[in-house]
Amino acid sequence: MDKIKQMWSNKWVKFTVVAIIYTLLAVVWTGNLWMLLGLLVIFDIYISKIFYRFIGRHHRKLLEKYPSYRKLWGWVEAIVFAVVVVTLLKYFVFAMYVIPTGSMEKSLLIGDYLWVSKLAYGPIVPNTPLSFPLVHNTMPFSRTKKSYSDAIQWPYHRLKGFGKVKRGDVVVFHFPAGDTVIMGQMDGYYYSTLREYQARLGEKEGYERLHSNHQVTFHPIDKRENYVKRCVGLPGDSLRIAASEVIVNGRTFSEIPGLQNAYFVQTNGTPISPNAFEKMDIAQRDRSDMMYNNLYWLPLTKQNYERIKGMRNVTGVMQEIKDEVREDIFPHDTANYPWNEDNFGPIWIPKKGATIQLTMKSLPLYKDIITRYEGNKLEVRDSVIYINGEMADRYTFGMDYYFMMGDNRHNSLDSRFWGFVPEDHIVGKPRFVLLSMDREKKFPANIRWKRMFTWVKGAETE
Repeated sequence: MDKIKQMWSNKWVKFTVVAIIYTLLAVVWTGNLWMLLGLLVIFDIYISKIFYRFIGRHHRKLLEKYPSYRKLWGWVEAIVFAVVVVTLLKYFVFAMYVIPTGSMEKSLLIGDYLWVSKLAYGPIVPNTPLSFPLVHNTMPFSRTKKSYSDAIQWPYHRLKGFGKVKRGDVVVFHFPAGDTVIMGQMDGYYYSTLREYQARLGEKEGYERLHSNHQVTFHPIDKRENYVKRCVGLPGDSLRIAASEVIVNGRTFSEIPGLQNAYFVQTNGTPISPNAFEKMDIAQRDRSDMMYNNLYWLPLTKQNYERIKGMRNVTGVMQEIKDEVREDIFPHDTANYPWNEDNFGPIWIPKKGATIQLTMKSLPLYKDIITRYEGNKLEVRDSVIYINGEMADRYTFGMDYYFMMGDNRHNSLDSRFWGFVPEDHIVGKPRFVLLSMDREKKFPANIRWKRMFTWVKGAETE
């Protein structure tokens, strides 16, 4: 031990160890050769001490002479250190995410606080480095003031992680349709609002009216809202939904323990007791009691379906399968794609390097990829497609894409509504639930003790 202490007291040993660790993490892992400049700083700290001679020495004199300065500096040093460490951990190691909606119930519940590993798929170097620390896209106590500057925008670069997204993984990602948002609104979903305006007023006037009525802003990729869904389709997969069943590459997606579908439940005139709902963990907000004809509309897991079906006062249980065509379903072209959330596709999920035939019929499926996600200029003149000013009848994808769905099938805004998730939007993989709080109950009854430190489960295709 004494020999180790003696070796560590040597400034060259310290410099060498720190320099090797820094090079592995900051240069090799990130793949950024500019980070080699940091070795000059490390060399000065341990060897040359030029900074200390000109500035550090004066700073040390102030610490010795003025107790108030020493106390203030202690606070500044602690705060700066904490902010830097937490920021680095947030960017490159893990993040916290709280479930705000019921789109993943019963796999994940509203009020679940998730530990999200960014190392699972590899952390992304921030696209927007100039940002107020420890907040997302708005300043504290504001819903409209941006917390970042987009004066510097770095290109997409993902560091090496422990693996890739697998079919069945629960994934946290940046909302793809969140590049343009209506500031101050809860969902801020710009594109659905724009379609409503343009349906009423026409394409040009609808766009202008929306922008005159609302404050509209653009968010870089890493400043878009975070969503959590289950990956049901990987790059290169063919996917369709038939009568609410997800079919990938011709095989039915496996049973997910927390999967919920919507059911109509008919009773004989007596209501289902609140105690029964409690035992099935059906939240108050989900107990949609249709008073006419003693009919309920309920999201149910397979297990709760069997329980409801076996109740004495229940006379019938029927799953809701929608058959009407919906305009808000991706790709928002009902003439060529008359789909809804229960009957959707078939659709092919783009894969990096793959080339497709580009036609006026297939264009709605891939228009967002060509323009918003991969940054090309798209024009259509006399039914002829132009990309970056040149005629195009083919397109080669520059990134991988994924299809995400919520486990609460009839209460989820997911890829069925806004399309594919690009690889540069993938944030990380939720590993476990740190804390779970039931918003419909008061403390301490609102703490779901059984969910704390439980693993987030994945699924696979059969």
